[in-house]
Amino acid sequence: MAGRTVRVRGLPAELPPDRAADKLTIHFLRARNGGGEIAEVRVLGGPRGCALITFEAPEVARRILEAKHHELSVGGRKYRLEVTAAEPSPDEVPRRPR
Repeated sequence: MAGRTVRVRGLPAELPPDRAADKLTIHFLRARNGGGEIAEVRVLGGPRGCALITFEAPEVARRILEAKHHELSVGGRKYRLEVTAAEPSPDEVPRRPR
């Protein structure tokens, strides 16, 4: 997964994990957002709404990181996302839908 995973923060807390994963997939698949094919989206627990997105190719992750602005639209509201390079650590456990 080296160089293919980004960490996304700033997800709305009220958004269920499965819906957050769907919204992130749609946003980061779009070429206009610098996106491309996604291997995995993991929504993690935490107060700031966090997810790990692993792309099929490292150049897609690089384009995502180079983009200055990522905004997620949910229910008519816009949420500014913070995107950083990340590799999942062994102690991070994905939050499962209930």
